[in-house]
Amino acid sequence: MPKPNKPPADLFTSTPKASRIRVGIGGWTFAPWRDNFYPAKLVQRRELEYASCQLSAIEVNGTYYGAQKPATYAKWRAETPDGFVFSLKAPRYATDRKVLADAGKSVRDFVDGGLAELGDRLGPINWQFPPHKSFDPDDFEAFLDLLPRELDGRKLRHVAEVRHASFACEAYIELARRYKIATVFTDSPKYPSFADVTGDFVYARLMCSEAGVSSGYRPKALDTWAERALTWAQGGQADDLPLVHSAAKSKPRDVFVYFINGAKERAPHAAMALISRLDAAT
Repeated sequence: MPKPNKPPADLFTSTPKASRIRVGIGGWTFAPWRDNFYPAKLVQRRELEYASCQLSAIEVNGTYYGAQKPATYAKWRAETPDGFVFSLKAPRYATDRKVLADAGKSVRDFVDGGLAELGDRLGPINWQFPPHKSFDPDDFEAFLDLLPRELDGRKLRHVAEVRHASFACEAYIELARRYKIATVFTDSPKYPSFADVTGDFVYARLMCSEAGVSSGYRPKALDTWAERALTWAQGGQADDLPLVHSAAKSKPRDVFVYFINGAKERAPHAAMALISRLDAAT
């Protein structure tokens, strides 16, 4: 029997996450998730451990604002189960600059600053560009050329989150495909929204959860997202989403779906509801 005020141990059990589709949230420290997503009396230092047993991925936002120590990455790895992955937002110093071609040092400092400590927990690196950053083909290609393809013998996966309407063009799609860089799909009306698959994996950031809906997204919408995720994972294209430049069907691929912002207090419930649908379909 568990000790008083201590969550039962079986809350922290996790089955191996072998699916090609990973679903998660942004971060794991958020006060409204306590006594909501997290069990009552759960100590804060165990929140990552608990979240990683309910979800299959987490996107880390803190790396966008400041460097983490290698020991921190090692700690994250130790606290999460096999099959779980972290997506890391790359530092703003690399992407929020006038000339992207000059970002080499920022890119190297980040990648070589301890990411190897995550080992197989390291998922895609999200290079998020500010909304005012327009598409300059030459400069953007120079930036993509700076991104390392491996770290300690492990393949690195990069995704570009472009937020200026000028990126919604065939020239960008063709460039990203040439470099095998994925492009974030978002359902937010604030940013350009196109679902062209440009890399060998798909990365979606969903930002429209509703506070008045217990699962964040309505059941029908979650059903639709499950169908899209399965289509992507099978190598297909979600043709009901906006496209700039269509492409032929590809081989099976990994898919990452994150519930970000919107009614953030609902994000874990949306993620778990989507996971349950995917589990039922496979």
